[in-house]
Order: sequence, then C-alpha cells, then structure tokens
Amino acid sequence: MSASDPGRVRIGLLGCGNVGAALVGLVGEQADTIEARTGLRLEVARVAVRNLAKERSVTLPEGVLTHDADGLVHDPEVDLVVELIGGVEPARSLVLDALKAGKPVVTANKELMANVGTELFGAAEGAGVDLLFEAAVAGAIPLIRPLRESLAGSRIRRITGIVNGTTNYILTRMSEEGATYADALAEAQSLGYAERDPTADVEGYDAGAKVAILATIAFGASVVAGDVAHEGIAGVTTADIAFAHRLGYEVKLLAVAEQGDDGRVAVRVHPAMVPSSHPLASVRGSFNAVFIEGDAVGELMLYGRGAGGRPTASAVLGDVVDAAGNLRRGTCASIGALPRATIRPVDDARSEYYLHIEVLDRPGVLHAVSGVFAEHGVSIRSMEQEGLGDEARLIFITHDAAESAIQATLGALRGLDAVDRVTSVLRVVAP
Repeated sequence: MSASDPGRVRIGLLGCGNVGAALVGLVGEQADTIEARTGLRLEVARVAVRNLAKERSVTLPEGVLTHDADGLVHDPEVDLVVELIGGVEPARSLVLDALKAGKPVVTANKELMANVGTELFGAAEGAGVDLLFEAAVAGAIPLIRPLRESLAGSRIRRITGIVNGTTNYILTRMSEEGATYADALAEAQSLGYAERDPTADVEGYDAGAKVAILATIAFGASVVAGDVAHEGIAGVTTADIAFAHRLGYEVKLLAVAEQGDDGRVAVRVHPAMVPSSHPLASVRGSFNAVFIEGDAVGELMLYGRGAGGRPTASAVLGDVVDAAGNLRRGTCASIGALPRATIRPVDDARSEYYLHIEVLDRPGVLHAVSGVFAEHGVSIRSMEQEGLGDEARLIFITHDAAESAIQATLGALRGLDAVDRVTSVLRVVAP
C-alpha cells in the first residue's frame, strides 16, 4: 500500500480462468462504489497466467499479464495476492511466500485449504496478515465469515450441506424428470456443470474437501480432506428415488460435519433420503445450501449459487475488500494455531437406513433375511416386497442403527444363497 496514496490497493492475481476473469470484471465495475463506501481504490496490477497468448474474456492493460507467478508474489508494486490457480502446488508455495512477505492472501482454492490450511493459518498468524477463503466453499454463499464471526458465540453441533452443484443437478433431474443417472450426468456435462471426468464431484471428493474446511472453522480444530468418509451417487437409481418419494423423501448428496459432547468430530459425504419437510429437500438444480445447528443459534440455513464465475468472484471480491481494509488499518482476522481434531470413526456413526435387496422369490427367504437383521441387532421399521418374476425386491427402512451393525448385516446378507444382490443402501435423515 503506497504511503503517498494509502487508499490505493494493488492486487496481484494468480490465475485468470473463469473466476479470475470474472473478478477482474467485477473490480472494474465496482471500483467506484467500493471506494465511495470504504475509501479503498482497488486496482488489478498484475495477473500471472500459464499461457500469455490464450484468449480471455477480459481485456487487460499492456504489461499487466505475466507468466512469472513467483515474480508477482514478490513484486513490491503488489499489495495483496489473490490465488485462483487451484490444486495444492504450486499454490501452497506461492501463498506461503506472499504471507511471509507481509501480503494478505485471498483464495478460492478448496483443495489447498482442505489439505494444508493449518500450515497456512500459522503462516498468516506469524506475518500478521489476512488469509481469507470465503469462496473456497459454496461459491457466493457467505459461510466462512458467519461461522468465524456471527456464530462464534454459539457452539455448533452439526453442519449438513448440499455443497456440490453437479450432483444436486443430477439428482434433481432424476427426481423431477425420471432421468437415469447416466442420462442426467451426460446432460450435466453438456451444460458445463460436470467435468469430462466427473469423479471428484460424483464420488463426493469435492464435497469432502469443502466439509473439511467447514468443520475446521466451525469446531476450531484441524480437519483435512483425508479425514472425510466418502460415498458417491453413482449407485442411486430411479427406483430408489421413486420409493423415497412414496415415503415423503428426496434423495440428496449430503456433506455432514458433527462434533459430539466428547469433542470428537465426524465428517462424511454420502447420499441420503431427506424428509420433504426439511429445508434441504427443496434445494434444486445446481444451487447449494448449508443447514447449521447450534446450541444458542438453533437452526439456520444459508442458500445460494454454489459455483459459477461471477457468483464465486463476488465472494472473492468481498474478501479482497475486507483484507484491504485490514491492511490499511494494520490489523488482520487471524484464525491462529488450531489443534488437530480427534476424528470419530465412521463405524460409530448412527442413522436410520434404507436397503434395497433383490432376492430369489421362494419360501423362507424373507424369514432368512429378517433373521440376519435380528442377528446383528438392527431393528426393521418398515418393509415392502414386490415381485419381479422369479425374483423379488425387498425394501427395508431400519430404526436408528450403528454403521458397524449395518455393514455387518450387509456382509451377512450378501452371503445368503437367496440374495441376488444388495442394490442400494442410503442413510435416512430423521424428520
């Protein structure tokens, strides 16, 4: 920040893809308004990219573009660094260098924050500057700042979120149009909601990184992406969704973070049957929402667009304004050193469960199957049977049961001669 012009803040941008280009546009559009409100004049001074010749949706002045990311970070003409290149390296090294140089950093990089966030928090604390990352989770939805500030006076018990727009779009199409998983995925890819390789989305890894970040901030203990148990949506069928509808449920991919009275943290991503009366059940298409439960705050939900260039860039810009203001005042919003969270094993998790089993249609099968549930202490809440020629479809909803008991039950069921296959297993969210 220039001594002769303390209101001028020069931004160094690492990456100029979809979000980066949108950020450049927003800074240009909103510069006058931001200056009138805050006294800060934001300026994109340098932009580091891999390919200088690539066509971009924004026009930058001569000399702004560079392929020297390291030079940008150390440039004395850059006051604040925005990291939008993604991945862990070289993003980690560049962010660490910027922080050590006394420059605030704003990032939208969920992989970075979910894997080495604690290291970066420590570096920011040591340098006395901001590390802000609102856009790393759920795009435009304000989540990190409310958890850090507005809800700091309420112990958070549980966070349940729809934080991946690709999977929510796929499940919405399956629910509302009766599309198969394969057709809904292909449509999502054609619209740009899903990548050519959709693994990170449909297997829950994207949502897992995001819920690790949310758990870290909500519970004040370091949770990393590797702590999260994952189940994807590829096994969800139109028959599962139709049955869920008959019972008054919607199927959603949920990211869940919980902290028990013993301080242990559970983090997981999985498809689940959500009661139609629950606020998350009505979240459609590519939208995201996060449902928060706390001792003092009770229940609240934050909802909005979880991806997209301009929505995500708006969250980045909000962080830039905040960090620039703190830089001018000589202060920062420090998270500080965090202890490592004690992770509760997924086998200890409890829920009601939906099981879809296909069996040979012959006498004694139902008795044998029910006996397996009883043997492992799993109580059946409801059961439906439907004939399929020489086979039958059995649908069970259990009472609350431990994950370990359900897994033991599934193993025993698959060992029965009369069981053709266990088609689906879904958790059921209590009303």
